[in-house]
Amino acid sequence: MTQDAIRIEGLKKTYRGGRGEPEKHALKGIDLVVPRGSVFGLLGPNGAGKSTLINILAGLVVKSAGKVTIWGFDQDANPRQSRASIGVMPQELNLDPFFTPRGALEVQAGLYGVPKAQRRSDEILEMVGLSDKAEAYARTLSGGMRRRLLLGKALVHRPHVLVLDEPTAGVDIELRQMLWANVRKLNEQGMTIILTTHYLEEAQEMCDQIAIINKGEKIVQDSTASLLGRLDARTMVILPDEPIFALPDAPGIDAILRDDGAVVLSYHSQQTSAEHVLEAVRSVGIRIRDVKTEEPDLEDVFLALTSSADQSARSIRA
Repeated sequence: MTQDAIRIEGLKKTYRGGRGEPEKHALKGIDLVVPRGSVFGLLGPNGAGKSTLINILAGLVVKSAGKVTIWGFDQDANPRQSRASIGVMPQELNLDPFFTPRGALEVQAGLYGVPKAQRRSDEILEMVGLSDKAEAYARTLSGGMRRRLLLGKALVHRPHVLVLDEPTAGVDIELRQMLWANVRKLNEQGMTIILTTHYLEEAQEMCDQIAIINKGEKIVQDSTASLLGRLDARTMVILPDEPIFALPDAPGIDAILRDDGAVVLSYHSQQTSAEHVLEAVRSVGIRIRDVKTEEPDLEDVFLALTSSADQSARSIRA
């Protein structure tokens, strides 16, 4: 068996334009590999093609070209097996308002051909915190409870891969913590998780690997640690022991004085060492009471990569 949970090769999706309108190329030949057992982040700005890609994986949208393999099953040659290998928690709250949570799980399990003796509706309801709402109509549930039910529906057929499409958009802290606790538990049990989110701090904390797509093209795929290491910008914040009258002025160092009296020094680690920064601080007579360093986060990497991709596209068109 392959070690890839999902393998995507040359995936394209083109939507026909309306009368007098050009075609829309939502995906432009994407290659992507999701390792088994990983928590994989799929990131990109609005309109990047993330939802189209997920809908193709879920079998809701027909691709224009390319190959999709889910848990070793080719989507074209083995559509039922590939579809059964994946569960999707959609972003939209698409629930039948006249079903109870237990009823919704039972119907979903039936659609996947899960025998009644093998269904886990009560177990899933307990996991997502809906046991006390098992017989309430879905229309009476809060938005957060409906999201919990969507997660439960995605798990009824024991998928190998779980896709979470913006799962914490607009939810409260309690639900977010519950969701991530469940995701960690499922991943520890061997389930592969694919996460799309606009909360980059969540992706940085949760994901082993991350792919960034923009305007239908893959910009990068790498481990989270490697992506964070791509930017060597560093920031050192110095809290002086007493008010200062001069800022360090040395090659490779940009210094500013904050309103709270702290000195913020920006530098690039490949060009300037932290020791050199400290020497520059001492050279102007600043006595250090406290110091801390800051490294770039995933948001910095995301913005740098998407902006550079946009600049490259503009250069090609020019």
